[in-house]
Amino acid sequence: QVQLVESGGGVVQPGGSLSVSCAASGSIFRIVAMGWYRQAPGKQRELVATINAGNAIDYADSVKGRFTISRDNGMNTVYLQMHSLKPEDTAVYYCNGRIYDSVTSWNEYWGQGTQVTVSS
Repeated sequence: QVQLVESGGGVVQPGGSLSVSCAASGSIFRIVAMGWYRQAPGKQRELVATINAGNAIDYADSVKGRFTISRDNGMNTVYLQMHSLKPEDTAVYYCNGRIYDSVTSWNEYWGQGTQVTVSS
C-alpha cells in the first residue's frame, strides 16, 4: 500500500501565494506520475497539474503561468507553488499518484485533500 500525505494550503487573499506539498510513502517501486487535482463545491474534480517520471509537465489552462509543479525524486514528494491566486482557485486540492506498488503493476492513489481558500 501507498500513502499520500498532503501539507500546506490555507487561506490567502486574492493575488497572494500559497504552496502545497505531497509526500508518498509505503510500498513504492516506481512512480509513474504525480500531480494535483482540485474540487470546488458543486463542481467535478479537475486536473491542476501533473509531472511524470520524465519530468514532463501538464497544466490546466486556468493555472498556466501562475502555478508551478515540481518534484523531489529522492523524497517521493511533489510540490505545487501557487501565485496570483484568484477566488476561483478556491477548492480542496488533492494529491494524485500513479505508482508501481509491486514489480508488475501500478495503481492510482489519492491524498486526503487540503483546503485552499482565496478570499479577501
